[in-house]
This record gives sequence, C-alpha cells and structure tokens, in this order.
Amino acid sequence: MEQRQRQTKGSIDGFIVPQSKRVQPIKPLAPIKEASAQPAVNQLPEVKPEPTQPVTPLDKQPELNKYYYPNADNTSELKNQRVKRPKRKWSFKRKAWTSGFAILLVGFGVGAWYGANLISNLDKVFHGNVFSDVHALVSSTTLKGENQGRVNILLAGDSSDDPDHQGADLTDSIMILSIDTKNHTSFMLSIPRDLWVDVPGYGHEKINSANEATNFREAGYPNGGMGQLEQVVQTDLGIPIDYYALINYGVFRDSVNAVGGIKIDLQSPDPRGIYDAYTHLKLPNGEDELDGQQALDLARARGDDSAGDISYGLPNSDFDRTQHQRQMLVALSQKAKTTGVITNPIKVSGLFDSIGKNVQTDFNLQDVLTLAKLTKGMNLSQTQSLTYSYGGGKSLLTDYTSPDGQESLIPTEGVDSFGQLQQYYQQLSSNNPVVREAPSIVILNGSNTDGLAHKMSTTLSSEGFNVEGVTDASTEYSKSMIIDTTNGQKPAASSLLKTTLPKDTTVSTSNTSPLEAEEAQGYTSDFVIVLGQDTATMQQP
Repeated sequence: MEQRQRQTKGSIDGFIVPQSKRVQPIKPLAPIKEASAQPAVNQLPEVKPEPTQPVTPLDKQPELNKYYYPNADNTSELKNQRVKRPKRKWSFKRKAWTSGFAILLVGFGVGAWYGANLISNLDKVFHGNVFSDVHALVSSTTLKGENQGRVNILLAGDSSDDPDHQGADLTDSIMILSIDTKNHTSFMLSIPRDLWVDVPGYGHEKINSANEATNFREAGYPNGGMGQLEQVVQTDLGIPIDYYALINYGVFRDSVNAVGGIKIDLQSPDPRGIYDAYTHLKLPNGEDELDGQQALDLARARGDDSAGDISYGLPNSDFDRTQHQRQMLVALSQKAKTTGVITNPIKVSGLFDSIGKNVQTDFNLQDVLTLAKLTKGMNLSQTQSLTYSYGGGKSLLTDYTSPDGQESLIPTEGVDSFGQLQQYYQQLSSNNPVVREAPSIVILNGSNTDGLAHKMSTTLSSEGFNVEGVTDASTEYSKSMIIDTTNGQKPAASSLLKTTLPKDTTVSTSNTSPLEAEEAQGYTSDFVIVLGQDTATMQQP
C-alpha cells in the first residue's frame, strides 16, 4: 500500500510523474553584500521561496472524476479509460435559432413543392410553360369579347372520369357564364341537355350529344366535341362564345372538398326538402352545408324514381338540377375567394390539383389573369341564375317526342324555330333597359290613316318591343291610349311609349274603361296601344 501511494504521489491529470523529474523546492538566494552605505542601483529585493503544494491524485478528486472517469474506482482503471468531456448544455437562444432555421428550411421546401405543383397544374390546364408563365405575369392582354363589353364562357360537364357511366362523354350540364365587363355584372344561363337540335353531320339529336363529335374541325371553333357544341349554341341560340371549359363531375366533388365544403340555401316546394332516389341524397330546406360527395349528388339529382323508391322535392326534374348546379357554382366561387382558402397553401394546392386533372379549356394563363382583374370587384352573390322558361303562359320550351322515341324539348314555336330563344339572350345581354324588360305589345290603329300601326310596329321593334299583333281598332279615336297590363312592372317600356306617342296620351291599367281601353280585352301582351288621330297628325311631315 505504501509503495502504491508513493508511486501515485505527485501525479498530474492521471499520469505518474517520474521521480527524477519531480519538482524540487526552490533554494533561497544568498544575500548580496553591501558595497557601500548607499544601496546599489537596481538592487533586487530579497525573494522568499513559496512552499511547494502537494498535488492531489485524480482518483482522490471526486468532483472531477465523476465527469472524466465515472466508472473508475482505482488508478489502474484510470489509466485504461478514455478521457470524456462533460456534455455541453445548449442555451435557449441556440435552441431557438437552430429550431427556427430547421422550420424555415422545411417551410421553404414545402413551399417550393407546393409552388412547383401549382405551376405544373396551371401549365397543364392553360397549355403553358416557364416562358409563357413569365410573359403572362409581366404583360397584359385583351379578352375576346371584351371590346364589345361582354365575355361569354361555355361551361360543360361530363362524366368522363367515371368509366362505369354510360354515355360518359354526354355533356349533361351545359351553361353560359356571361360577364358584362363594363358594368361588372354577370348571369348564368342553363341550356337544357334535352334540347332537340340539328348537329351537323349527325342529324337531329339532343344537344348534350354534340360533344361526342370528336372529328369536328371548323375554322373559328376549337377542334373536337366542344367546338361542335359551340357551333350549335352560336347558330341556334344566337349566343356568341368566346371561351369554353369542359369539366368532369369529379373536379366538382374534389374542388368542394379542397375548399372545406360549401353552403347553399335549399328551397324546395316540398316541406320535407328533397330526396333523390337515384343518388339517395336527402337534404332539408334551409341552409345546408355540403361536402364534395353531397355536392356531386345534388348536381346529379333530378328526382328520378327507382324500383320501390320514390323521390320528392324535385318536381321540375332537370330544371331543378340545373338550378342547383348554378347555385353551387356560385357558392364554390365565393368560398374559393375567402381568406381561409387563398391563404392556405394546402387548400390552394388541392383546388388546383383537382382542376389540373379534370379541366379542358382554351383559356391561357394570360387570359385567366386578365379575367381575374376584370371580375375582381364583382359580387358573385348577385350573379343572376337563369334558364329558358318551361311551362306556363310565357313558356319558351315545350315537350317533344322525337321520331325515334326520345323524350326531348323544343321551342314552343316548333322544331328548329329558335327565334324566341335568341331574343331571350338578347334581352339578358343588352344594356338597353327596354330590351332587358322584353315587353310584348299589340298595336291597334284607331285613326283614319292606313299603315299607321305597321309604321309604329317597325319603330317599337327596333327599340326592343316584341310586337305580337298589328290590327285595326273597332272604331276611330281622336286620342291615343296606352293600356299597361303589367301594372307598372315594366317602367322603361312604359316611359318609352309615352315619349313615342303624343304628349297628352293617357295610360290606363284597366282594360274596361274608358272606351279606348276596352280594345285591350282579349289580349295577353304586356301593353296594348290604341293609335288615335292625334298620332296620325304627329306623324305627318
């Protein structure tokens, strides 16, 4: 034991110092003899040696050994163990900076992925590339139709994403989105899928079959089925088309899910709401929140019954379906513009993912950016939702069974007689308030001047009146009269009639008195005018 202690005495940092090299005590210096009474210059003071302090062996230093040699209990183990330094403790600032950098790096990577994914989908839909994308961002363009003050977009939906769906290429949803670029208003007009039309090269078919004409090639139209559909819409219905978008039903479901669902106000004539036996969708009246699948089912629901299962709340069949489609498109557009969606990269990416996979269009990115600027201030909730009237006294469409037995719809004027349907679009798209009211009128000549009623008919037709009849009154009248059967519901038309006829022309809302008003009995038009001798005098040069 004594020998062991002697060997370890004086060890430093775990090593044994050889005996010959151990530190020796410092000997004191000999005193310097005085040369004279005066002390010598720069004489050094006497230095006293400091006693040597013994060095404590490492195995006797517990505080140090617990870090360097946590398992050592003797000096032999101390020699063989590798020196370990104490673990460095991180400060809060160091942790925060490193964590922030990691989050920033991950965020940049995720953002780059979402950005690349977004651009990829944009290019896929709008036929772009990196060069066209840059050009679109730094330049502007004028949309087709913009110089005329109106841009019309043909929207069509099919079931091409559903391989089990019979007739997947049939466009069972067809509508026009018409945007007034000057007054910043818009309307959506649904075209019934069962409208009986002449498809060039195919003969008479329902309009939803036009998209199947994949070999269509015609100057001024897109190639393929959507070009054929555009041609039919423009030729028969008189609606100019500037752009198109073909959307399958899957994109509608995925888009609604991407924005987190939509809300609609369902108002069915049935107090129970609606139930569709085909899709098994059941919704109550009032505000309903729909997920993607419910929205898709409602877009398909038209109240068809199935064996032992009866639908309710959808009495107008396809007209109810198209009404709900328009309603949900507006709701989806409004939701997509909310802060909760446009500031959420996951929702934006999901929305463009669904669009990229399921939309065909002839828009390019530059067109879309221009359209976004034009519609920025529009209130989507005020978009008019319209269709051609069916049933009732003012119906534009009626039922028709084709020669091959297909149940379809034709204009009330007859097969291929689309005059009233064309006039309806003119009414909707015009900025003339009289044209928008679409007043109907019967003109009676109560003067002794032949041809006066026909001359007035030409004038009023050019102003937007639909002249339903021109004939002679039962007797002559000195004064002209306006009989307004709308009770003031078409003020622009009434005001124009007042300025066209003599100043003292009276207006009556009754067709029983005075005597001139009796001439209006039996007519169902909005206005009946009786031209008296005063009108004939005013017309004379």
